[in-house]
Amino acid sequence: MSRKFTVAAAQLGPIARDEPRSSAVARLCAMMRAAKARGASLVVFPELALTTFFPRWYIESGAELDQWFETEMPSAATAPLFALARELQIAFHLGYAELTPEGRRFNTAILVSPGGEILGKYRKIHLPGHRENEPWRPFQHLEKRYFEKGDLGWPTFDMLGGKLGMCICNDRRWPETWRVLGLGGAELVCLGYNTPIHFAPAPEHDHLQYFHNELSAQAGCYQNGTWGVAVAKAGLEEGSVLIGGSLIVAPTGEIVARATTSGDEVITAEVDLDRCAEIRANVFNFEEHREPQDYLPITAPKPDRRAAE
Repeated sequence: MSRKFTVAAAQLGPIARDEPRSSAVARLCAMMRAAKARGASLVVFPELALTTFFPRWYIESGAELDQWFETEMPSAATAPLFALARELQIAFHLGYAELTPEGRRFNTAILVSPGGEILGKYRKIHLPGHRENEPWRPFQHLEKRYFEKGDLGWPTFDMLGGKLGMCICNDRRWPETWRVLGLGGAELVCLGYNTPIHFAPAPEHDHLQYFHNELSAQAGCYQNGTWGVAVAKAGLEEGSVLIGGSLIVAPTGEIVARATTSGDEVITAEVDLDRCAEIRANVFNFEEHREPQDYLPITAPKPDRRAAE
């Protein structure tokens, strides 16, 4: 049975601070229609795709913070996206800020079937940034303040004849993310990100942001024999320039499609999940060549820096 299908990466341009969910969802729906018109079976949307990247501001707890979070999914605001997926019979991946009934907050992504049912959920594990207000920065990066570390691990889910996994933004920079997904059999990884060009603690790296984005995705895909669909929020958003550069990567590490704008843009590629075997049966044959007994330092507990202080 053929395991080929077309995947779409739906890059978003900037979302203004006062832009309502209805506007963002309408843009996502337009790109979903464009993806379907190109024959896509799956469309991947970015991290925090329903709002502006709110961790760039210091916000006190309460209603001002709650406004950025979704308390249910689908919600009234996102229902049109789920309905359109059912109408078009197209699967999708969506990133958003999740507020649970228990009051926990996560940077979350979901996989939704062509029938509009949520088949998988992932909560971001590698949270970047800082916890306290740092007014010296031109903009903040307060993910560690607003989100808990994800508690679901990196599961894989059966969809479209294969196994799909998810990670979010900073996760892509860590080889452990890709390896755990690879060990779970992931044949395609959906990845949304919001990456600013300017990195305040090390501005000498600003010119490397596009390079590091591609390097991380290509290495992760090659070293684990998986397809990757990395999708950005891009452009000048509330004073912060986001890099864009959405891409689709083959299991060989080759980039097969790349966005060329900093706005709403759909790129597509045909994926063949059977190509994962090209890598997994050879150089990265896990059963034959991995030596996990020698990797123990990777999983050793990290030092409690704050306790030491």
